[in-house]
Amino acid sequence: MFSNLLLLALFTGFGIGCLVAALKAALAALRLWARGLRVMGVVTPRAPADPRIGRLVRFSDHFGRDLLLDPGRYGPLCGLPRAGRSVPVVYRRDRPTDARLWHMCHLLAPSFGWFVASTVVFGTGVAVSH
Repeated sequence: MFSNLLLLALFTGFGIGCLVAALKAALAALRLWARGLRVMGVVTPRAPADPRIGRLVRFSDHFGRDLLLDPGRYGPLCGLPRAGRSVPVVYRRDRPTDARLWHMCHLLAPSFGWFVASTVVFGTGVAVSH
């Protein structure tokens, strides 16, 4: 009895933590959508020696500095075009190094992942407790 209650409490706590992370990521995407600066970037290929897959996006911030955005694991999800094509980029005025692609999948992918994790954890907690 006590072990089931302890497992339920642990899973519930972890699930609430994942849900808070999902809400935080969704609010960050909403802030970028509402107040972020939007610029156009150019898709560039990675260096041949770079073992990571995907392409990079080169853009200029409001000071005129050239920055490089690595979409990372969200790049294939967003469907980046081939090298040389333009894509929209959004960033906070005070943090241009934390830019994101102006694409719904790229903006909401972290919050969706945290939401799925919280749902799985809550479901596991309920299944284990009964």
